[in-house]
Parts: sequence; structure tokens; C-alpha cells
Amino acid sequence: MAQLACRDLTLGYDGKTVASEISFTVEEMDYLCIVGENGSGKSTLMKTILGLMPPISGRISMEEGLTQNEIGYLPQQTTIQKDFPASVKEVVLSGCLSRCGLRPYYTAAEKQMAEDNIEKMGITAIAKRCYRELSGGQQQRALLARALCAARKILLLDEPVAGLDPIATSEMYDLIAQLNNSGISIIMISHDISAAVKYASHILHIAGLSNYFFGAKEDYLQSDTGRLYAGLGGERV
Repeated sequence: MAQLACRDLTLGYDGKTVASEISFTVEEMDYLCIVGENGSGKSTLMKTILGLMPPISGRISMEEGLTQNEIGYLPQQTTIQKDFPASVKEVVLSGCLSRCGLRPYYTAAEKQMAEDNIEKMGITAIAKRCYRELSGGQQQRALLARALCAARKILLLDEPVAGLDPIATSEMYDLIAQLNNSGISIIMISHDISAAVKYASHILHIAGLSNYFFGAKEDYLQSDTGRLYAGLGGERV
């Protein structure tokens, strides 16, 4: 059974349909990049997978034992979030909140998990620093460590390199690839087609209201959609 399967999903909000009849699966250790024009429904799809928005129609099924609050999520940052007055360690620990339920404290195991993920992201030296004092790349590492505290098997990433300089972008892509190689499935929204075809194992390209491609990266590059977008040398859509 796939870790995640979406069947005939029609997505929308405020009475507006943005994508229709989309079907795809995510298997263990897949690296799926979701690409498409602005407004094509990429972020709506991610929020629907997380249970933050209901689908208009269709069905989402998950591997037995996997629930939506066990999927790690790194959303796009808002200006307010970038100015959050908490330490890096506190931000990362907050990723364990979904595990706490009604319990008003973190267990020793959860605190250790946060420390392990801080180390995994290479930010142990700044764990006590205030989050809002960090560079954009450091903030994204902290947020990725936070998402890992919630993740059981899958990470959902919404434009994780947006606003980062080229060095921080390259480092972030490398970290995500390492996580994928360690056994975590990745679902990532990206506007960067060149990065998508470099790192992904599978591509979901939403190209219109009822037009999409889903398949292995190699098949995408041979498809009409892939040749149009990836074959022109343009990096962004």
C-alpha cells in the first residue's frame, strides 16, 4: 500500500475550483515535486493533504497507522513568523505539540528528539539564539528541524528555498536530499523546474483545471509537458 494515495481529487476554496480529478501516489522514500503555474492549486493540494481544507470531491488515503498530524509540514513563512521572539530550541520543540495531545509538557524523549533534529540540521551552536535574529537560511533549518519533530514518514515542504540566497538554497536542497536518502518521503512544492528534475524521483505538474502530469521524473522529461517546461532551459514557472 502507498504511504499516501490521492484519487480523483477536485480542489478549491470559496466556491472556486482550482484543480480537478487529480490522482497520484507516494511510495516509501519517494521524492515528489509539485510544480505548476501560480494559482494552479499546488498550495491548496498540500493543505488538503494535511486536512486543513476539505476536498470538493475525491479521496485521500494513508498507510495504516499514519495520520495527518504525523506528517511534517514546512509552510511558507510570513513576515510575522520571521520575527517570532523565541529561541531556536523552543521553535523546534513546538514541532512535538501534535504528539502532546492534552499533556501540558514535553517528555524527555520529545526533548531529545528536538536536540537530535537540531543537530541533524547543523544548528546546535545557535540553539539558544533568538529565532528572529537568524539569517533566512538558519531560520529554514530551524523550521525543517521543527517539521522533523512532527514527521513520522513524510515531509511536506511548501517552497522551502523561497527568499534564500544561492548558497543557502543549495544547502537546503542538499539537506532535503539527505533526509530523503535516510528514509523520509518528500512532497515539495517548487517553482524551480531545474531543481525539481535534479532532485525529485517523481513529478506532479498541475498544468490546468483538469490537466496534469504525474509520473517518474524520466517519464516527465519525455512528456509533452516536461519537454515544454524543462526542455526550454527556463528554471521557473
